[in-house]
Amino acid sequence: MKFRDRLYVSTIASDAAALAAEHGLGLELAQFCIAENLDDESGCLPEVAAQMRCARRFVLHGPYCELSPASIDPLALALTRQRYLQATRMAANLGVSRIVIHTGYIPYVYEPCWMVERSVAFWKALLPELPQDTVILLENVMEDGPAIQRDILAAVNDRRLRACLDLGHANAACSKTPAADWIPALAPWLSHVHIHNNFGDRDLHLPLGEGALPMEALLRQLEAACPDVTYTIETMAAASSVYFLQSHGFLEQP
Repeated sequence: MKFRDRLYVSTIASDAAALAAEHGLGLELAQFCIAENLDDESGCLPEVAAQMRCARRFVLHGPYCELSPASIDPLALALTRQRYLQATRMAANLGVSRIVIHTGYIPYVYEPCWMVERSVAFWKALLPELPQDTVILLENVMEDGPAIQRDILAAVNDRRLRACLDLGHANAACSKTPAADWIPALAPWLSHVHIHNNFGDRDLHLPLGEGALPMEALLRQLEAACPDVTYTIETMAAASSVYFLQSHGFLEQP
C-alpha cells in the first residue's frame, strides 16, 4: 500500500481538512480527546461532519484526561470504562473502526507491574463488549520505555488491541529509551504511529523537520520493520510536515 494511503492528519491541525482533500490523506478525529464532546454531541458534530467530507478514511482519538485502566478508585475505573464505551459508540456512529486510546500510565502513581496487571484485566473484560470490527490502538505517553505497552499487548493477545507508537512521546522527558529502540520492541503489535517532533524535553508537537528526532531515519526504520503501519501527522499545523515527507521521498506529489 502506498505511503499516501497510510497517512492521516490529526484535526488538531488547523489545515488538516484542506491537506486531506488536496493530498488524498486520511483524518484522525481529535475532537473526542475532550470527553465532554461525547456528552454534548451538538457542539462538535457539525465540525466533524464538515471535516469528514474532505477525506475517505479515519481514525478516532478517544478521551484521555483523568482516565486510566489502572485507576485505583473504583469510581474512576468505572468512569474510564464508560468513556471508552462512549468513544466506541461514537466511532461506530461515524463509521470509524480504529480508535486511539492512551495507556493511562502516570509515573510515580502506578507501579509498572501493577499497571500491566490491571490494564490486562481491564482490556480482557472490555474488548468482548466492543463491536467486532473495532481496533483499539494503545498509545504510549508517559512511559520511560516500551515495556509496559509491550507487556499489556502480549498478555491480552487480542487482534483488536494493537500498538500506537507516538514518536514524540518516546522522545519527551518521561522516556529514558531512544525512540529508535521503541520500534523493534513494539513491532509485533504495531499498527499506527503518531509523528511529530520535539527537543527531548517537552511534548511540543512540532513539525517533522523541527526538533531533535531524526525523523527521516525513524520513518525508514519503521517502513522496513512494519511496512503496513499507518501514520498520523500530529502537529498544530501540518503543511510543512507534508512537505517534509514529500521532499524526503515518502509522499509522492498529488
